Amino acid sequence: MYFVSRWREESPFSKRVVTVPDTTVLDWFRRGWNRDDPEAWIAGELGGHVYGLDSIFDEAQKRNLLQPQSIDELRELLHEHLWVEGDADYIRLGEHALRVRTDDDEVDLAYYFIDDESAATLPDRLAFLLHNTWPLPTDAAASGAVFSPGVPVRSVRLAPPGPESVFSVRLCWESPDVLGNLNLVGAVVFPGLTLPDLAARLRSTDGPDAHRWPYDARLLRALVAPEEDDIGPAMERYARLGRYAPAPVGIDRPLTHEAIHGEMSAILRPVRPAESLTRLDVHITQVARYIDGFFGFDQWFLFDTRWAAIHPHLAHSLLRYATYWDPYAI
Repeated sequence: MYFVSRWREESPFSKRVVTVPDTTVLDWFRRGWNRDDPEAWIAGELGGHVYGLDSIFDEAQKRNLLQPQSIDELRELLHEHLWVEGDADYIRLGEHALRVRTDDDEVDLAYYFIDDESAATLPDRLAFLLHNTWPLPTDAAASGAVFSPGVPVRSVRLAPPGPESVFSVRLCWESPDVLGNLNLVGAVVFPGLTLPDLAARLRSTDGPDAHRWPYDARLLRALVAPEEDDIGPAMERYARLGRYAPAPVGIDRPLTHEAIHGEMSAILRPVRPAESLTRLDVHITQVARYIDGFFGFDQWFLFDTRWAAIHPHLAHSLLRYATYWDPYAI
């Protein structure tokens, strides 16, 4: 069975993925029910602290609660005694997975227990969540590949309609598009383009509506330099930005491309932190931007139909990861 913590982890993906020997979620909780030091046991089992998880075991000791004998009993106990910042819907337990959402007063976080059967049968939902090796694979299909996102996306049209698209997934701690980092609104899609086409289209757009694009599209436009046809240098610049919510002052104003890029250039760090990671390929670019020792990393993935077509499970699950905190939702 898998455990995943989606939080301020040291991993470039801002998540911790470990395996435990138990077959079911119920088995794991039963095994830990009467531990003398629940916090230490959880840290040893799951590779570190899990915010709030020890509360259920602490309450079991204080109240002499009996071990749950079924999923229904465990669900009732979790809703009664597991501490979360949120309502009852933030604890979701089914036959094959437990999904919990809360916050640590700084950022939202979620953690998951997912059994092997679910992982094997639902890769379109779970492949990215369970992936923990940097970078994502980079091979791509030939022209003519087909891919449909399967979840809601936000479109920015820079080209006439066509069979291919570029998808932008930025996983960050704060965006003006949302309140919090798990109230998600979905990826951005640029229809009619492949990734090698994107930079030129972004820098050539000076229309009055560019400042109304989704925030990530505006940020990407500001990162592309004049006369630049390759998106790679823009992503390298992203890795040089500081703070957890970087943005040029004029990001919301109808500035020309040259003007907004000038503002962006003024806030770049001279060099990117050694901890930051970039991987720039023809049909996928990946950045894990190191912020600091508290927030760790945020991530930005740009990929097109040709990459998604040959990695459909990763593509679908990554787009879902940017849309719903619960991979089983909808």
